[in-house]
Amino acid sequence: MSVLDFDLSDSAFWTKPMAEREQAFERLLRRESPAFFEEMELSFAAKGPGYYALVKHADILEASRNPEVFCSGDGGATSIPDMPAEFTEYFGSMINMDDPRHARLRRIVSRAFTPKMIKQFEADVEEAAVRIVDDLLDKGPGCDFVAEVAARLPLKIICDMMGIPERDYQFVFERSNVILGGFDPEYAGDDLGQVAERLLTAGMELQQLVRDLAVHRAGNPTNDLTSSLVNANIDGERLTSQELGSFFILLVVAGNETTRNAISYGLRLLTNNPDQRALWLEDVEGHAPGAVEEIVRLASPVNFMRRKVTRDFEMNGHLYRAGQKAVLFYWAANRDEAVFDEPYRFDITRQPNPHVGFGGPGPHFCLGAHLARREITVMFRELLRRVPQIEGGKPDRLHSMFINGIKHMECAF
Repeated sequence: MSVLDFDLSDSAFWTKPMAEREQAFERLLRRESPAFFEEMELSFAAKGPGYYALVKHADILEASRNPEVFCSGDGGATSIPDMPAEFTEYFGSMINMDDPRHARLRRIVSRAFTPKMIKQFEADVEEAAVRIVDDLLDKGPGCDFVAEVAARLPLKIICDMMGIPERDYQFVFERSNVILGGFDPEYAGDDLGQVAERLLTAGMELQQLVRDLAVHRAGNPTNDLTSSLVNANIDGERLTSQELGSFFILLVVAGNETTRNAISYGLRLLTNNPDQRALWLEDVEGHAPGAVEEIVRLASPVNFMRRKVTRDFEMNGHLYRAGQKAVLFYWAANRDEAVFDEPYRFDITRQPNPHVGFGGPGPHFCLGAHLARREITVMFRELLRRVPQIEGGKPDRLHSMFINGIKHMECAF
């Protein structure tokens, strides 16, 4: 293979300006065969054999449709190094599992995320968005859009769904930041050797929060999701206490961080593309579905998921050997010129838009996609109607390989 002058496994790569990262992935997209990278050295995980970076849209679709070949459960999907055993108690959620265990858990929890169920939360989402914009107008320009707007809506909705009281919102917010903060100094601290301890502590605290709530809900059920999951008996199956805790961590981390970053990225896109803002303002409701899909495509809040090959398998002319790792870079696939015309252009009328911002097709497609779409839609509808001139300043990006995140962004209006 040709030698590349960048390394996706180097944490320094993910601190580079976005334009440099874009150029690197463009080079990967132009290659006929996938590039292979060594794994980074971590204090809390053994160095693995390396991985193939899957960046082409077609490769990610095929790998996603073949979970029996590209599995999630052998070492975990959310970490390129195999997840240490002590991590699985807190982060061993269904996103890091394969069937039949994955199917069992998804069957139990999926009933809370159908379009019909999400419709029941519409009034709560709309009420929360109104209150958030009220507070934004009270604070005035210059405030942090991420903290004051983008993070508040998904955090409130997820916590309300689970029955987490408002007094614990900040607690949940801070722990989820640590879990997905990677090696960003703001969340990991100056001593990177303590990253594993910080991750485990944050996971333990979130899991304990929901376990305590579950104990209470078992005897005093309400209409929240925790009550439903604790008392669920679907075909004789129930969630264990550990499964409930891991699911909650997945829910608050995935449901909070990804929607938060899509909303933040969306404001930045509108700021940089005034023509698309003007077009959306012409018909806020009519253009919302297309605009939301385009925001998710370009935001690609989750950069990747990892898979491990279970048997020798040829895909698009390349032979993958059993035991090898393949990392699905959704961000790159969403900019594949073979699928998207002018892939870096923000076009709220783009049709079709087969992005993989919620993951590829198959059993691991994002369970909360309906809810995320609804939250993004309602938040921008409220902003465009009441603060149509709002703009986002230069984003302070999260230093993370896993999450394409924006930590802070000053807004003006």
